[in-house]
Amino acid sequence: MEKRIAVILGDGIGPEVTHQSIKVLNAIAAKYRHNFTYTYGLMGAIAIDKTGDPLPQHTIDICRQSDAILFGAIGHPKYDNDPIAKVRPEQGLLRLRKELQLFANIRPVTTYPSLHHLSPLKEKQLQDVDFIMYRELTGGIYFGKKELSDDGTEASDLCIYNKNEIERIARLAFVSAQQRRKKLTLVDKANVLETSRLWRKTVQEISSDYPDVKLDYMFVDNAAMQIIVNPKQFDVVLTENMFGDILSDESSVISGSLGLLPSASLGVSSALFEPIHGSYPQAAGKDIANPVGSILSAAMMLDYFGLYNEAAEVREAVAWTLTNGFVSQDIDPENPHYTSTIGEFASDYISNDIPPNINAKNIAFGKATII
Repeated sequence: MEKRIAVILGDGIGPEVTHQSIKVLNAIAAKYRHNFTYTYGLMGAIAIDKTGDPLPQHTIDICRQSDAILFGAIGHPKYDNDPIAKVRPEQGLLRLRKELQLFANIRPVTTYPSLHHLSPLKEKQLQDVDFIMYRELTGGIYFGKKELSDDGTEASDLCIYNKNEIERIARLAFVSAQQRRKKLTLVDKANVLETSRLWRKTVQEISSDYPDVKLDYMFVDNAAMQIIVNPKQFDVVLTENMFGDILSDESSVISGSLGLLPSASLGVSSALFEPIHGSYPQAAGKDIANPVGSILSAAMMLDYFGLYNEAAEVREAVAWTLTNGFVSQDIDPENPHYTSTIGEFASDYISNDIPPNINAKNIAFGKATII
């Protein structure tokens, strides 16, 4: 198989973690005789610094001409700490989502037994946690009309949805539920918000097309509590843009580290894959960031290409590194391995270059070389 992949390294730790995903994709390509070609584009703070634009037209063109997009992270303190900045890195990502109509953000949430001790939740609450969140990505309050009064003392953000926007992501979520445990939870605030009532009405109408899926509803404030109290009750969670942004970040702590979770943003004819973490500028260039979220995002890309066995092997490689303690500083500050080392271990596992009885104690700090 031949695929063209647009690569947007972004800001902060984005380049470092994305390079590990590319290592893993190259190992998969070599083993299964695929051909992945990469074309690089700028977005975010680095794009502002070099071109004055957080999303240059050249990058949009690269993305349109590719089969999928692999993205690192976005953001920089000089913009985060300046509330009056007219041009911001995040504008690039929001615009790319709109340009490519990446309307469905998909975030799986799973736990690893070897990392249960890192989670703020008790062990009993972590057993069998495996759910996936479908967040609408191109509508809602983030894209609504924004106004600020002339005197700067009053502001408003318009939240708007139409039926078509709701239906297209809802159908994706129902299909996902059919392939999983056949349960879908719609998270809204239908007791207060008119947009949520439209969400509930629309999802109810199309639910008859998926009779094998059990549909239930949960207000967003209750969902925030239930994700902590009893996360294993969820299978597929469907929600709007802002609610999904907040709840998916909350869900990320269940696994024990923000650096572990991947995501996919799907559109009509394109898809973007990225770890859910931010740019973490304090760690940039130090080779200490966790690349697992990015590597698992590459696995989701392989699923998107229909390469399910290859995707499963990437996930197996990640599970192997975690089980054997080849982890980054956020997971084990006493015995960490470098970002690049973890990428090498994962790619070597795929290439069958790892001895069967390897022991973490026989690995020099930060090195993939067995001593």
